[in-house]
Amino acid sequence: MQKITLKIEGMMCGMCESHINDAIRRAFPVKRVTSSHSKGETVILNGEPIPEAELHRVIDPTGYRLLSVSCEPYEKKGLFSRISR
Repeated sequence: MQKITLKIEGMMCGMCESHINDAIRRAFPVKRVTSSHSKGETVILNGEPIPEAELHRVIDPTGYRLLSVSCEPYEKKGLFSRISR
């Protein structure tokens, strides 16, 4: 599982967050996507990395600006996560 963090400029409210989330869900079969206008970021959980050019292709037409993309392995954390190993 990959955690992809996008820094996005221009989100001002909860509707902006929904607009970004919907655009990403329509374009990619992601496991989870959440956005925060106060942090200016969107976090995507996906089975594999998404190319930055593809993210630009989806986000640029929405009127927001994708500033940066970072990707790191994601491991679910929780009470039972250590037991299943």
